Amino acid sequence: MQEERLDSIERLEQFLAGTAGVAPQVSVGEPERQAHVWRVLSRLGYKRLSRRDKGVVVRYLQHTSGYSRQHLVRLIGRFVANAPLGQRKAPVAGFYRRYTEADIALLAQTDTLHDTPSGLAAKRLFERAWQLYGDDRYERLADISVAHLYNLRATARYQDVRVRWQGTRAGKAVSIGVRRAPRPEGRAGFIRIDSVHQGDQDGAKGVYHINAVDCVTQWEVVATCEKISEAYLLPVLAEMLAAFPFTIQGVHADNGSEYINHRVAGMLNKLNAELTKSRPRRSNDNALAETKNGAVVRKFLGYSHIPQHFAAQVNAFCRDYLNPYLNLHRPCLFAEQRTDAKGKDLKRYPQRLVQTPLEKLASLRPEIALHDLQQQAHDMSDNEAAEQLQKARAALFESINRRLNRAAA
Repeated sequence: MQEERLDSIERLEQFLAGTAGVAPQVSVGEPERQAHVWRVLSRLGYKRLSRRDKGVVVRYLQHTSGYSRQHLVRLIGRFVANAPLGQRKAPVAGFYRRYTEADIALLAQTDTLHDTPSGLAAKRLFERAWQLYGDDRYERLADISVAHLYNLRATARYQDVRVRWQGTRAGKAVSIGVRRAPRPEGRAGFIRIDSVHQGDQDGAKGVYHINAVDCVTQWEVVATCEKISEAYLLPVLAEMLAAFPFTIQGVHADNGSEYINHRVAGMLNKLNAELTKSRPRRSNDNALAETKNGAVVRKFLGYSHIPQHFAAQVNAFCRDYLNPYLNLHRPCLFAEQRTDAKGKDLKRYPQRLVQTPLEKLASLRPEIALHDLQQQAHDMSDNEAAEQLQKARAALFESINRRLNRAAA
């Protein structure tokens, strides 16, 4: 196209009117299109045109260059500012980086030694290392701001040093256990079980809490062990099953190998108890145990790291104080289920069904001799049991912290 002949606004309008409905294919490259835009704007004196005439020029360039209107507005803005139309290139060297990878690794090492102190305390440690002890490695970190210190802690380099992530690994299909939800049908003795890990710190594993809950009565037994390998888990699991005041008829777990193995299956087989496991994409199969993990285990034992060698002490607390309080003095909500006219299942939680697990068990199985448990529940009020639990928990964590501080010292 001989565009040099289009040297006025009137000829541009005639061109646009003659090509109405035609969308030309632009096959030239980016430099040629930018040169075309610059020639047209220069030839027509774009800066001196009226607003209406500028609109005609923009429509003409949009038609002939293949650029969108937004892109043309940006190019015209550069033309008016006497700037080159080419794309602005990013600087080759990038932004200046003050703190190096070595500084971040040194920060992670210091946090490991001092158990991740606060930002102010960490900055003071850097200042002392540089000014008082003459460690040249801390020269840059001594001037860091507290806010940027937390930024460095969030970097990938810091996480690589201090945190170990392991994704879920695909396991082989095993024939142990039946893949379905438990079917208690109003009977006590069908247990849902799950593990709660008390966190890692600097590569050291914490204790594992085993949480077992009856489907119908919500009778709950919490125990603690050092590891979830067979040597540690099986004795604790046998003690937990024996702590339930009724016969165990079934145990349901997720697909973790700590429960779905031949040793656990053999132990349950001796008790004539069925082992079931969760189905894929059926989150409700073990929902009761998952709910109790947050509402009971995390609420009473927290999220802080507890080293494995405190497992026996924590387990004694669960056995002597936590489990009696949960089953004899802590009310639970039990659902009343009905089906409406449309066939939808509805659940309600009436006040009359807010009971302790012991009261629920007594209402279901009046033939079971529960006199000892009922007497134990009456010997101490709910508030007295809760107060005793709080004192025992405070003493437990005080003992753990004291021993940890002594070991650190």
